[in-house]
Amino acid sequence: MKTKLFLLSVAVMGLATSCQQKPESQPLADEIQYVDPFIGTGFHGHTFPGATRPYAMVQLSPDTHIMGWDASSGYHYDDHQIYGFSHTHLSGTGIGDLGDIMLLPFSGGDSIKPVATFKKETEKATPGYYAVRLENLGVNVELTSTDRVGFHRYTFDNPKDRRVMLDLGHVLQPNWGHKLVSNDYQLVNDSTVEGTYKTQGWAHFHSVSYRVTFSEPMTKIYQYIDGKMRSDSLFLKLHSDKDLKFHYRFKESDKPLLVKVALSPVDVEGAEKNMEAELPGWDFDQVRAESADIWNKALNKIQIETNDPVIRKNFYTALYHTMIAPFAYQDVDGRYLGMDKKVHTAAAGYTNYTAFSLWDTFRALHPLMTIINPSLASDMGNALVQGYMEGTILPKWPLASSYTGCMVGYPAVSVLADLVAKDLAKGDLNLWAEAGARSSVYRADLAEKFKGTRELDLITRHVYYKDKFGFVPADSIPESVSWGLEMAYYDWCIAQIAAKAGNDTLAKAYQEKASYYKRYLDPETKLMRGVMADGSFRTPFNPRYSSHMKSDYTEGNAFQWSFFVPHDMDNFIAEIGGKKELETRLDTLFTTSSQIDGAEASGDITGLIGQYAHGNEPSHHMAYLYNWTDAPWKGAERLDFIMRNFYTNQPDGIIGNEDCGQMSAWYVLSALGFYQVCPGIPVYAIGRPMIDKATIPVAGGNFEIIVKNNSPENKYMKEAKLNGKVLDSLFFPHADLVKGGTLEIEMTAVHP
Repeated sequence: MKTKLFLLSVAVMGLATSCQQKPESQPLADEIQYVDPFIGTGFHGHTFPGATRPYAMVQLSPDTHIMGWDASSGYHYDDHQIYGFSHTHLSGTGIGDLGDIMLLPFSGGDSIKPVATFKKETEKATPGYYAVRLENLGVNVELTSTDRVGFHRYTFDNPKDRRVMLDLGHVLQPNWGHKLVSNDYQLVNDSTVEGTYKTQGWAHFHSVSYRVTFSEPMTKIYQYIDGKMRSDSLFLKLHSDKDLKFHYRFKESDKPLLVKVALSPVDVEGAEKNMEAELPGWDFDQVRAESADIWNKALNKIQIETNDPVIRKNFYTALYHTMIAPFAYQDVDGRYLGMDKKVHTAAAGYTNYTAFSLWDTFRALHPLMTIINPSLASDMGNALVQGYMEGTILPKWPLASSYTGCMVGYPAVSVLADLVAKDLAKGDLNLWAEAGARSSVYRADLAEKFKGTRELDLITRHVYYKDKFGFVPADSIPESVSWGLEMAYYDWCIAQIAAKAGNDTLAKAYQEKASYYKRYLDPETKLMRGVMADGSFRTPFNPRYSSHMKSDYTEGNAFQWSFFVPHDMDNFIAEIGGKKELETRLDTLFTTSSQIDGAEASGDITGLIGQYAHGNEPSHHMAYLYNWTDAPWKGAERLDFIMRNFYTNQPDGIIGNEDCGQMSAWYVLSALGFYQVCPGIPVYAIGRPMIDKATIPVAGGNFEIIVKNNSPENKYMKEAKLNGKVLDSLFFPHADLVKGGTLEIEMTAVHP
């Protein structure tokens, strides 16, 4: 294959061809029927089934799990109790937070904190709607939402005893340090309360203001502070750092009780405006129908054809999961809380976003967005740069206006470099290059600023050692190899941004740093290995060994980290001895024993094929590396196995943490038949398509993928044509995709 020449030519070409033709209009298909929000709620997928809209702040869902790893989204499919319905959640993360403003309707009993039980057969979830029957409390619950307002409908068995608990002491994962900081509460009138609720957890500073309005007046209010009922007076307004719970009682009625809950990241006035703008009325069914329509339009960004109902459900559920995070985090009037914890008003056309799981999502989610929603992809890139302007460093895993130090390196630069490479960057590229450079060096000022907070890990000494020695000493700090490899890629990304900005000096400096990965490559084992301060490789060396947050590798081992050089594949292949050696190393990866050694091995190592671990992101590009060998058919075999076995129509159908859409974005792209191995190089590697046909509206019209002779047996590619021309390699450029046209892939049961 002409891989090297092809990639070089595409990298230079970029998006030279401008496409002005509007997409052809496609009739909307009913894709919402194929989405199952319960997929991923079992095993360790950590998704939630509740009601939300695409990229919306309100994510209204039942909280069934409070403690431990499987409480990350507040819900786990194996549970049979519900603590309440809260309005903010995280989709598929490995750490929990949010779970703000929880309500629970109930009848009977005198418990301060009633807990509901339910049967699985009474649960129903579709995009924008969730329903369940609370068996022991005698209430049927239905939930829907707008972007900033949750909408509840409660139908009580006992019309004489209709009560609702507002729990302002509720947090997810309190055993992991998530705690209440303060409560401001006010009774506005006989049907409305409002306040501001502050917590501290993974997001070191989290403030959410709310306005709760009932469709009927309350007839009685019971108030509890730290579990003790206050009967001496009725608080109209209070400030407290205590656990507050309120029980609201309503008059006898056979009618359903409706509740609207508006949120604001700024203040109660913002919550009130959000409710007035988005949900002034009380028509629950209309809001539910609007949500369904909005989701259906979003899901129609890709229309597929397949005779396999499993593939269809997997595909559209995965596409649904890619549209939950990041989410818009500002009020209807444009106000938002910035990374500097100050209130800002968004300029025209700007939207503030939060919940970027960047170490995960730079690999597939953001590249997918550049295809199906390029304007939104650009907006999110701008939000990352705005975060730099407010907080003086690019966000790594921003959550609710808070920095977190979660995961490796400074992955925001990957998202920015890919936007630059695809001519989707908006704004001053010199500012983008500056943001990348300042985020890639050790910042003692910020280390001091964040000292004693959960944001401390935002500033680690990995970058200090990288710039001082050219590598990260394994005997000085954990996870040295993972950081070293990813920083080499991130520095390459900064070089691309700087080059596009015309800053040749900065580009040259960071291009040199992009080769630092070579320092970890052991010529004897051909694996990436920890390097000690004296320059020697760590001994003894066990490539199967893992120790979570303590070894030389992040959430993995040497096998799972020795193939991460996406930006320099040709030189990497030369370093290890050629493409035949790459094929051999990949064969070993996929066929060796799946035994993981180490008493404290990372729980993130799931979905094993040999030592390949699909349940965690560092492995996601590896099957496509066979395209750089003379045996790409081996990659097709691996891809076929992964998509058929690690993605199913069951609650445990995602083999690892969903991670804010990354696991699902990998499936969407791979099922279409291609994947971008290196964000920043606008080239797609062709793999093993699962669909028979796909239509994607793009700038130049429609990009169609037609797969001939596709079947479970025909898993190998016989030939690929782009716009009628046979491809002489298993790659094609993003520029050709966005122009519109047709990619034809003919499948066969016989590999070369």
